[in-house]
Amino acid sequence: MTGLRWGILATGGIAAAFASDLRAAGLDLVAVGSRSQESADAFAARFDIPRAHGSYVDLAEDPDVDIIYVATPHPMHHEDARLALQNGKHVLVEKAFTVNRAEAEDLQSLAAEKGLLAMEAMWTRYLPHMIRVREIIAEGTLGEIRSVSADHTQNLPTDPSHRLNDLALGGGALLDLGIYPISFIWDVLGQPVDITATGRLLETGADAEVATIMTHEGGAISTSLSSSRAAGPSTAVVLGTEARIEVGPFFLAPCAVRVIAPDGTVIEEFDGSMKAGEGRGMHYQAKAAERAVAAGDTDGSQLALPIAESMAIMGTLDEIRRQIGVVYPSES
Repeated sequence: MTGLRWGILATGGIAAAFASDLRAAGLDLVAVGSRSQESADAFAARFDIPRAHGSYVDLAEDPDVDIIYVATPHPMHHEDARLALQNGKHVLVEKAFTVNRAEAEDLQSLAAEKGLLAMEAMWTRYLPHMIRVREIIAEGTLGEIRSVSADHTQNLPTDPSHRLNDLALGGGALLDLGIYPISFIWDVLGQPVDITATGRLLETGADAEVATIMTHEGGAISTSLSSSRAAGPSTAVVLGTEARIEVGPFFLAPCAVRVIAPDGTVIEEFDGSMKAGEGRGMHYQAKAAERAVAAGDTDGSQLALPIAESMAIMGTLDEIRRQIGVVYPSES
């Protein structure tokens, strides 16, 4: 098999972005599933998809689909990914992978039982600029890494009934925005050994702002900030004894990387932006999934974000939520 036949589960904005990038990259998008036939038909017509299913079950049971991208809201990820895995489909699950570690562990267990790939769609990990960041660190250019800071802040809708503010839909800054700086910090420093978090909650109970200070092996310190009520540059900085890396603005999407010496000399500039016609960059994670399946790496151990790390990151988010007092209705 030279490539996988993709299905997309759900037809919202992130599903459309992913479909567009699959098409731009020439990958094999063959089916879409929605909760209504009308929505599936419209999405299929928009992206020239051969088969449109009026239910998620029909998509999961489609024998001509190899892998399903799960694009539903956070609390539905577990159930929808489970449906796909139970029907023999690999899954690429939109970030955050689930709403908590327990759900992530369940998906990992089921995928292992079925011999299937279950992968978190943290697209940033697979972008060219992030590959270069990891190479620079591995080359020792920074010396000893002492700190990492990252933020992701946006001015998002304030309507209490909006998905982003509704706890029943996994609303709040942490799962939608904070997952990016937390995942970046994990990428560079690994698992924190100590976590301190603070946050401000909306009247709905969802988090509007979350800040963390974490300590890692060797004593390195990380800080993160996420906010759904104010827009900033969304940058990331890796600070070493010999140099620093500045990523951004908007570090989570294709962007520039600068390596700067202590005296301010720019050692390297890397342009990771997308060129015209290349799409948004979500296809890199899809290609990584295809390579993992082709190599038989269904536990994703060779991925930039293995499922074992996705589970551990969910555990970090669980602890942050515990400290700021956020509990989703599905957990009550």
